Order: sequence, then structure tokens, then C-alpha cells
Amino acid sequence: MNLREPKNITILKEPILPGDSKTINMEIAKLHTMTKLKIPIIVERSKINGPTVLFTAGLHGDEINGIEIVRQLIVQKINKPKTGTIICIPVINVFGFVNQSREFPDKRDLNRVFPGSKTGSLASRFAYNLLKEIIPHVDYVIDFHSGGASRFNAPQIRIVPNNPELKALSDIFSTSFTMFSKNIPGTFRNSCNKLGVKMLLFEGGKSIDINETVTQEGVEGSKRILHHLAMLNAKKKTIIPEKETIYIEKSVWVRAKYSGMFHGYTKIGNYVTKGQLLGSISDPYGKVEHKVKAPNSGYIFNVNDAPIVYQGDAIYHLSL
Repeated sequence: MNLREPKNITILKEPILPGDSKTINMEIAKLHTMTKLKIPIIVERSKINGPTVLFTAGLHGDEINGIEIVRQLIVQKINKPKTGTIICIPVINVFGFVNQSREFPDKRDLNRVFPGSKTGSLASRFAYNLLKEIIPHVDYVIDFHSGGASRFNAPQIRIVPNNPELKALSDIFSTSFTMFSKNIPGTFRNSCNKLGVKMLLFEGGKSIDINETVTQEGVEGSKRILHHLAMLNAKKKTIIPEKETIYIEKSVWVRAKYSGMFHGYTKIGNYVTKGQLLGSISDPYGKVEHKVKAPNSGYIFNVNDAPIVYQGDAIYHLSL
């Protein structure tokens, strides 16, 4: 075979030839109203051989900011490669997206049931088909997520520790933070790792929200990865980040010691010192106010935006 001849790709029995632009609809199940729910898989192929990159979002249906990032990649035609193949799945958990819910209708977290089962629960079947139909064709995945339950994540890439290749890719993506975290059993990232597919997991923003800054960081980082792989269209320009990424190897959650109205005093991404006042928790009657102080020095890379918190709620994620 000619090394410059693109490999054959068939998804859901649909062949996608070199130079093709196709949208393939994955249908796994219906709503209880018998309405079909389709997951569009958008495939763009160059006639020149190269890697296959998969951009995914909406694994949790309420994490809309990631969906917006992949949508922007399509709208701006960044997904049309100079070489290789780009596959975009803007909404994996279409059920959750319809209901603005994190979970599937069966109340399962899709990102905890991989590698799934052909005859298992609804979420498990989706996971199985994603790994069976798409991942065998893929070399790289960038999976976009947001913080849940009103917790806003600073733009960050999460990778496993002690993996030089993933660290190099994270450096190229170059967002605000890179967090080293182990793969969790049952996750999409863990399954991709076992199958030899290199994944960058992007976290940014919060659920049920679209943030322009987060969107821009996700889009620009994706362009830098595609440029590195010689896949980015020559008409598209990359931007060199003003600041280098900050690496986080260990972190701690600062949790509310009391229930009440939460007032945050520090911005996400800021460096704080031990004992610095981060916020306060008060009652609604003006009689009680509890101070929240930093337990150690470090960067704030997650902030709870909820106006009301309960004892034990995570309100800040702080690097160690």
C-alpha cells in the first residue's frame, strides 16, 4: 500500500472515501414517544494520508460549552483537514442534551459505563457502539467537558502522569492549566487509553452555560494540535498563547464548613497564599458570616458559582 494513500474508513456500514464529507447518523434507541434520536457523526476526509482526530463533546448532556467548541470547529471549517481525517461528534449524550441533564434516561453516567455492552443498559449500549464503530479508526481524541453543579473550571487539559507523549500534546494545546490525573475505570478516557488511542480531556466552564473565553481557548488549542499534526488548513492561523500552561500534580478541594449564602472574593485562575480570604458564607438575616480562607498557597482553578451552598459542598479547587 502507498504510504500516502488514505486508509479505508467504514462507520456503521457506511464507507467514507478519501476526500469525502459525510454526516452519518447513529441510531441506538428511541424516546418513550417513539421519536428517533440520532447522533450525527460528522466526517471530513482529505485525499492526502494522515492521522485521524476525533473531537467529542456532550458526553454529559448538560455540559454545553464543550458542544459549542466542537460546533465552532465545524462552523469555522477547522474540521476540514489538509491531511488525514477529522471526525466531530458535538453531542454524544443526545438524551441528556434534550433534557439538559448530565445522565442518560436510565440515570446512568455514560462516562462510568465504558467499554459498555452490546446488550446492556441504554448508556452501556451507547458506550459499546462508540468504541466499536468510531475508535478503531482514530489516532487522537480531544474530549470536551465542563464543570458540574455550578462549579466553573478554568480551561485545563487533564492527562495521566508520566506519559511524555500526552504531555507534549498538552503543551501544544497550551491552555491555562494542565492537570495530571489518573484514569478512572469506566471512563471514555480509560477505554481509549487501553485501545492505544491518545486522548486529551479538556475541562472548561460550567454546566448549562456557554463562556466565550472558554470556547476560544478550546478552539485555539484544537487548531494548534491540528497544526502540529500537519492537518490544519493553510488558511487557518494559530495563535501563540501569552502565558505558559501551569502544571498541577496535586490539588485539594476547599469545602463549605457551613450552609448559607456564598460570596466569593477571588477570581478563578488567581494565585492565592495560605490564609488568604477567599470568600464568606452568611445567613440571609445579617447575623452570621463565616470566612473561607485558603488552606495552602496555590492556584484557584475551580470556583463554585452557586449563590447558596450546603455544608460539605466543594467551593474551590486549589493546587498544592
